[in-house]
Amino acid sequence: MFEHPVLAAFYRRYGPAPFAPNPFPQRPPFRVLAESVVAQQLSTQAAARLTERLFRLVPPTPKAFLEAPLDLLRQAGLSRAKALALKDLAAKAEEGLLDGLDRLEDEAVVERLTRVRGVGLWTAEMFLMFGLGRPDVWPVRDLGLRRAAARLFGVAPEALPAFGEAFRPYRSHLAWYLWRSLSSP
Repeated sequence: MFEHPVLAAFYRRYGPAPFAPNPFPQRPPFRVLAESVVAQQLSTQAAARLTERLFRLVPPTPKAFLEAPLDLLRQAGLSRAKALALKDLAAKAEEGLLDGLDRLEDEAVVERLTRVRGVGLWTAEMFLMFGLGRPDVWPVRDLGLRRAAARLFGVAPEALPAFGEAFRPYRSHLAWYLWRSLSSP
C-alpha cells in the first residue's frame, strides 16, 4: 500500500491504520469530540475509564449533556473545566456547529471546532483523524507522537513539522503507527 519504506514497515507490523482508505466507521461528531475533551492530558487508559464512567451517567448526546447538572458531570470525575467544555460543546452542537463538518476542509473544521470552550488545536486534530478519518493530519504538539518520534527516529519536537513532510499525504497513518509503537515492545 505504501511506497515509503517506514510506512510500509509499520503497515506490515501493525496492519492498516484507521484512516482513508480504511477509515473508522463514522460515529456521531458530538461523541467523538466529547471523548477527545475527556482525553485531554490523560493517558489512554485513564481517558477510557473516565469516558466509560461518564457515558454510564450521561448518554453521549448533546441533549443529555445540556440537561445534565454540572455536578453530575463532576461526579463522573471530570474537572470543572472539562465539564464546562462539554456543556458548551453540547450547546454549540444543538445550534448546528457540528453539522456538515465532513464536507469542510481541515482548516475550516479546526476554525469551527475551536469556537468551543476547551477545544483547541489538539482536540480538533484528533477529531479530524478519529472523527472524520482524514489521512493527512500531523498533530506535532501531541506528547505521545513526540515521544515515539524521538525514540524511533531521534527527531526533536521542533523538527517534527519538517519530518512529517516526507510522509504526505499519509501523516495520520504515521501518527497512528507512532502511537502504536509506544505500546509494543
